[in-house]
Amino acid sequence: MMLIDELLAKGTVLLDGAWGTELQSRGLAMGESPDFWNLSHADRVEQVARAYVEAGSDVILTNTFRANAIALAEHSEVSKLEQVNRSGVEISKRAAGSRARVFASIGPSGKLLINGQVSEADLRAAFEQQARALAAGGADAIVVETMTDLDEAGFAIEAARATGLPVVACMVYDTGKNKDRTMMGVKPEQAAETLTKVGADVIGANCGNGIEGYIPICGRLASATDRPIWIKANAGLPRLEAGQVVYDTTPDEFASHLGDLVEAGASFIGGCCGTSPAFVETLRARIDA
Repeated sequence: MMLIDELLAKGTVLLDGAWGTELQSRGLAMGESPDFWNLSHADRVEQVARAYVEAGSDVILTNTFRANAIALAEHSEVSKLEQVNRSGVEISKRAAGSRARVFASIGPSGKLLINGQVSEADLRAAFEQQARALAAGGADAIVVETMTDLDEAGFAIEAARATGLPVVACMVYDTGKNKDRTMMGVKPEQAAETLTKVGADVIGANCGNGIEGYIPICGRLASATDRPIWIKANAGLPRLEAGQVVYDTTPDEFASHLGDLVEAGASFIGGCCGTSPAFVETLRARIDA
């Protein structure tokens, strides 16, 4: 926890923004696996990481969100997954230098445990392989993110904890009348209690909701745990325009909710889908002011 305490000692910790859209703007095709760009287009991946460091992020993630053996089982180069994860960390570390910390990303498997699409043993093995590779790459901490199922999140947290690194655990809230449950029906309080018990050092939420929607969820998470809270919201809710996904929230609108989010209990704040280095720069200016 020393790293977490060290970061929090400086006040609100600024995270990065979206990666997928930034890679797409650099040529990633729809349907192409971004994770394998760590091997084929390391320079472009590093451009994204560097853009967030230059915008003022205290912590940046890695381009490893889908880099587990279950999510990428169909990929022709699945045997290179350990290399993909190690490279993902090394790329972000190069960009960060001494200016930012690198928290490596572990996302969901994309398969449902509840209906037997995947076994517990396979999930554990996939997350263990990924966590070991991320630690070998030199990650400062691991972020288990965009989870909908508490059991799956728990397996990923256990795998991350086994590396000895600090662990952040985030669920995605995008379901129900108030968009305050995960797809599996998990409420913020339930998630905070369970993820704390499993051993996450920081509890949070990402994706699925705009920053306004995450203010009450943040408060509910904070009420149910003594761990610091991490929030990476989307730039509003997406809509389709001429076949393109569009997010309407501007950097200024996004940053205008910073105070409310901090008041609700958030210590780590960044952006998810639809956000960019411009959002981080605007948040940085507000935090510094």
